[in-house]
Amino acid sequence: MALSATIAQSKRIKRKAPRSFLKRIFKRQKAHLRLESSCDLLVHLNCLLFIRRLAEESRANACKNKCGIIKDQHVLAAAKVILKKSRG
Repeated sequence: MALSATIAQSKRIKRKAPRSFLKRIFKRQKAHLRLESSCDLLVHLNCLLFIRRLAEESRANACKNKCGIIKDQHVLAAAKVILKKSRG
């Protein structure tokens, strides 16, 4: 069996979404809002999706510049593009 297959099977994500941290931040920043019980999970999911899009766009920028390493300039350029797309 290949080494990568055994590592992938044994290594699983055990950490859950930081629900109490997100709820505490919401209460500090926007105490007057009445939020649904699962809104913290939606915010966490939105952050994860943003980070994934940022990583994909950064990788594309690095490949376009024929660079094997993703540098800060690639991430900044990708962030500008993604934030512009998400505005609507």
